[in-house]
Amino acid sequence: MNNDINKYISVTQLNKYIKYKIDNDTNLNIVFLKGEISNFKAHTRGHFYFTLKDETSRINAIMFSSNTKNVLFNPQDGMKVLVTGRISVFESTGQYQIYVEEMQEDGIGALYVAFEQLKKKLEQEGLFRQEIKKQIPKIPRRVGVITAPTGAAIRDIISTIKRRWPLTEIYLFPALVQGEMAKDTIVAQIKHAQQFDLDTLIVGRGGGSIEDLWPFNEEIVAREIYNCRIPVISAVGHEIDFTISDFVSDLRAPTPTGAAEMAVPQKQDVQNYLYQIDIRLNKVINNMINLNHEKLNKITTNYIFKNPISIYEKKELFYDTTIDKLKYTMNNLLNINNNKYNSIVSSYILTNPIQLIDNKINKFEIIVSKLETLSPLLTIKRGYTLTKLNNKVITSSKKVKKGDTIEIEFSDGTINSKVI
Repeated sequence: MNNDINKYISVTQLNKYIKYKIDNDTNLNIVFLKGEISNFKAHTRGHFYFTLKDETSRINAIMFSSNTKNVLFNPQDGMKVLVTGRISVFESTGQYQIYVEEMQEDGIGALYVAFEQLKKKLEQEGLFRQEIKKQIPKIPRRVGVITAPTGAAIRDIISTIKRRWPLTEIYLFPALVQGEMAKDTIVAQIKHAQQFDLDTLIVGRGGGSIEDLWPFNEEIVAREIYNCRIPVISAVGHEIDFTISDFVSDLRAPTPTGAAEMAVPQKQDVQNYLYQIDIRLNKVINNMINLNHEKLNKITTNYIFKNPISIYEKKELFYDTTIDKLKYTMNNLLNINNNKYNSIVSSYILTNPIQLIDNKINKFEIIVSKLETLSPLLTIKRGYTLTKLNNKVITSSKKVKKGDTIEIEFSDGTINSKVI
């Protein structure tokens, strides 16, 4: 056995060698992989850790925060993705993995995925509810426009408003509407526009690709439109284009020109409306005049106005009748009370009061005599006794028994006796 120790290398040396070989392989410096995400974890520092797998194999993957910020959708387990990256070895574990630099969902554009995810999120939060949307004023004094200061969109908006309703003042708030910095300038101008006394605010731009229109799909733009105190009309792209701003705004216009048409009335329509109002007002006024004229005719032709003395005659007659009734009632009451008085004065009681007292005394003596006749005391005086048991009068021999002590009452006293 050859015991030459110098031919052995450490694990670290082996991993470094393998890493060196892989890092210098041009075929592994840029790799395009497709697979399914599993074991996905988003680190608090912004890194993505996950496994990329197919039916028979898998590879560990890492995506650093410097690259994750460019991913416009939220990766999830089970999602099929296309990734671009490089293969290298993590020396501490000896595992090779792919360091992902770009990622998009397989079969669906990343921007579309991001659009659907943000739309679902904001809809669940209630930002799209119809009942919270503000009404667009019918005849605005001032309209603000947030868009690029040059281009067809602002020209179409200005020309349309001036043609339809030239009395409206237009305030332009220039903003970038394309590129990485566009979302920040749009948000800043929405905040700035609220410092002015505006009736309506148009936010938008002309047509373009989904990438060109993407600033109007940014979450910070959507939330700023939602929080805006001014009613907002979204006017992004062409009629077939839909953005998150369309859903969160108070009104969606198919084009910038359409937004201008929705923001102000047509001059001829207002004139026609005022003409109809004028006709209706004249009709109402004429009806009121005719109605009051009829009322006046009825009043002037009334019998009272033709013969006003009749009012006095009726009142005079009523007065005379009332006086006669009062006199009759007073006399009748006097007669009734006078008769009552005479009846009292001539009554037997007042003419012979002593006789009344004697009658009362005789009646009293008769009643006393009757009471004495019925009194048990008189019965006792005649030789009878009254027998009691327990202070109750005994009326039958059956109510006493042998051994009872009974009380016998005489006219001059009582004795107790025991039944044997």
